[in-house]
Amino acid sequence: MFTNAQIGLPEQRDHVDERQGGSGYLVIVYDNDKNTWDQVVGILQKATGCTQEEAEIETWEVDNLGKSVVHHGGKEECNRAAGIIRTIGIRVEVVEE
Repeated sequence: MFTNAQIGLPEQRDHVDERQGGSGYLVIVYDNDKNTWDQVVGILQKATGCTQEEAEIETWEVDNLGKSVVHHGGKEECNRAAGIIRTIGIRVEVVEE
């Protein structure tokens, strides 16, 4: 579990699930005890270009469910995003859909 994590799930996820377009790859982030809530939200925004609200929802999923799909796209794009996320010590993997 992330340290200083907020408790509670935001009401709903408002983004469109673009994975239905068959973009190919997913970025999955796993929970740890090292990073703070704010660090994770910030790195997800930086790596994926998502809104703060989406990053908070994904961080909640990681913290409470153990992992979350935080990005999707082509192989190069997902590897780029995963590389940024890894810079703060988070376990992340890129998998084919």
